[in-house]
Amino acid sequence: MVHWNPVRTMRETTPIHSRYGLRIDGVQLADITAEQGYPEIRRAFEEHSLLHFPDQSLDDAEHLRLGALFGPREDRSLRPDQPNPAISMVSNVREDGRVYRAGDRRLLDLQSNMLWHTDSTFLPVPALANILVGRVVPSSGTATAFTSSRIAWESMPEALKGRARNLYFRHDYTHSRRKVDAALAGEEKFTHWGQQVWKSVWTNPVNGREALYIASHACGVVGMPDRAALALIDELTQWSTRKEYVHVHQWKEGDVLIWDERAMLHRGVPWNYREARILSSICISATREDGLDEMRYPPQ
Repeated sequence: MVHWNPVRTMRETTPIHSRYGLRIDGVQLADITAEQGYPEIRRAFEEHSLLHFPDQSLDDAEHLRLGALFGPREDRSLRPDQPNPAISMVSNVREDGRVYRAGDRRLLDLQSNMLWHTDSTFLPVPALANILVGRVVPSSGTATAFTSSRIAWESMPEALKGRARNLYFRHDYTHSRRKVDAALAGEEKFTHWGQQVWKSVWTNPVNGREALYIASHACGVVGMPDRAALALIDELTQWSTRKEYVHVHQWKEGDVLIWDERAMLHRGVPWNYREARILSSICISATREDGLDEMRYPPQ
């Protein structure tokens, strides 16, 4: 068993981006426990927002156990008989092993994830973190793009920041799906959750740093006409996804990425859909200790 050695590990870290993110080598996540390793990982998570652990071999049980260290594991399944409901497969592979054809609803859903977004803003409890594992990577490659909404907010012109502060965004799962396919947006898995409302800026309770809290699911602003609200959402998204804030992760099998949903946006990148790609995701629900209560509407 490989044990966490914080001194050794700090010598094996590499910045992912000049202003956020950390690659951590020499650690096997399957060996991490609440007492051994997790506290150091959590500190890095709070500070750097995006963590990359290469050369991992997590099975489903280990993936679930790691997720539980961060908090409650999200379950958005609508089927009570679904195995491992906390694990979502971000995959173009069907149950029979074949890949989905162009135009299939499942593939359209994956393409909706290619809009810049934060996971689970459409749920009654949004996500704190995503733990994403590279299972099958196509030979032609596949990638996920990230941007720091914390760095974007800190760098935002004061005039735009003033327009965005103290707002409450309305979020709806169907909104992002409708951008790709209207029929897709009508499926129960998207209509089931209705609208949620969250504050526009999330303050990290550990270090006090603020981040714009936005997503492709954002469909309006409380108290603002829809046209003006959507224009502001687009302006804020464009600022937050400027080239200088973006990191594109090229997947390798065994990669594990863990990111702070309160401070990061991400999107999928198209790949050769004729090749299988399987990523395994667990989202962790935010709690009051993560600053959730301050995000609710109306203000608590």
